[in-house]
Amino acid sequence: MTDITLFIGILGMLLLLIAFVLNLFKKIMQDSATYSAFNAIGSGLLIWYAYALGSIPFLVLEITWTLFAVYKLISIFRKRHESG
Repeated sequence: MTDITLFIGILGMLLLLIAFVLNLFKKIMQDSATYSAFNAIGSGLLIWYAYALGSIPFLVLEITWTLFAVYKLISIFRKRHESG
């Protein structure tokens, strides 16, 4: 594994943890674009990391996580567009 792969994995993990902790302390809400963006980007980076590791269970988890986060992000922007 290369240093860049490890860096991508750590960055993805940090984004997920930041979103989680900020939500726990009510700094961002689960239905916010920020929360969904952190989750989409973080899990997207972890897809690369899981692929590099060759970890199928981790890869499936992160693909699923990314798809739902992107879906939520799109729905947030659609609601904003419709109301504004």
